[in-house]
Amino acid sequence: MGWAAIISSAAIMSLALLGDALLYAVLPVYAHEFGLTLPWVGVMLSANRFVRVFTYGYIARLTQFLGIRKMCFLAAVTATASTAIYGFGEGVTVMLFARILWGLTYAALVLATLSYAVAYRKQAGTRIGVGQAIQRVGPILALFIGAWLVGTVGPQTAFIWIAAATGLAIPIALTLPKPAAAEMKKKSRASSLSRPTSLDIIFFLQGYGVDGVFAMTIALIFVRDSSLSEAVMGGSALLAMRHFGEAIAAPLFGWIADRFGARKVFINAAFLTMLGFVLVAIGWTIAGALIMLLFRGALASLGPAVIAQSLREDEDAIGPLARMQAWRDLGAACGPLATGFLLAILSPEYQHAIVAVALAISIAVWLKYTPKTRS
Repeated sequence: MGWAAIISSAAIMSLALLGDALLYAVLPVYAHEFGLTLPWVGVMLSANRFVRVFTYGYIARLTQFLGIRKMCFLAAVTATASTAIYGFGEGVTVMLFARILWGLTYAALVLATLSYAVAYRKQAGTRIGVGQAIQRVGPILALFIGAWLVGTVGPQTAFIWIAAATGLAIPIALTLPKPAAAEMKKKSRASSLSRPTSLDIIFFLQGYGVDGVFAMTIALIFVRDSSLSEAVMGGSALLAMRHFGEAIAAPLFGWIADRFGARKVFINAAFLTMLGFVLVAIGWTIAGALIMLLFRGALASLGPAVIAQSLREDEDAIGPLARMQAWRDLGAACGPLATGFLLAILSPEYQHAIVAVALAISIAVWLKYTPKTRS
């Protein structure tokens, strides 16, 4: 599977992510427009991830049965549908259905894009990084243009426009190549949420902190000193930096990992991500956010590269990658859910500090108990 498949599948993911990216910036401050309370916002922003956590294994097996191309086509259709529902529907039941549908869609797309990227293990970091960079284009545009649309036409109408753009992923999916016979015969490992390793805990905390605590509270931090619309714009800009971070850091650090080994680079990126949480916790919000989001972007390619470098050439990567994504998504699911309720007793800064301490401990444990030759 060559670069054409990587670029096309990444473009599909980029378009599919438009609605989800904007929802994180809009939902916490426009909850009433969608018929939701703040605790329900946390539920909605985490529901799709809980769905993924418990369905990655099934979706991995379904992908192996149907083929990556067919799964990408189905996912392009459901991504368009879920984004449209944000615009046309409101209330707990409708929004929850849309988030569940998106959870299944994302699980299929993330496994498909990563499978195309790790087809050549020696170049896995570079290929994953380039794919991640392409995937970030859509969310960046959604957070800037989408935030402007929200202020102009309202949040629900904005999502209808975004759904129309997402529909462009459907014809792109039809251009994907069919899998080679050799790829269909690769051995597969089972995917499960068994007892977590120290690396799994790092993935969990990354998801909990960046995609949970930070994404849920950044607009709320800004709204203390600005208007509602300014807070949404400021929060959207920093959330867009999460995607800029991946677009810039993922290909660079993926290339470095291919040449010097993913383990060493992964450790440094995880430590600097932790430092970003510390800075947000002590009030240096902008500086901390930029550091955190840049190196979170590095982890986006380094995590799968660590997994890919541990596999033999005759092993299918879908199962192990599904396990990694399951732990990351479990953290990202718990993050918004817990944050929404904890805001009643803990400030956003204090919650960032807790994540920083937990990351420091998990990195230290991984360094102590994981042999260098394993990753």
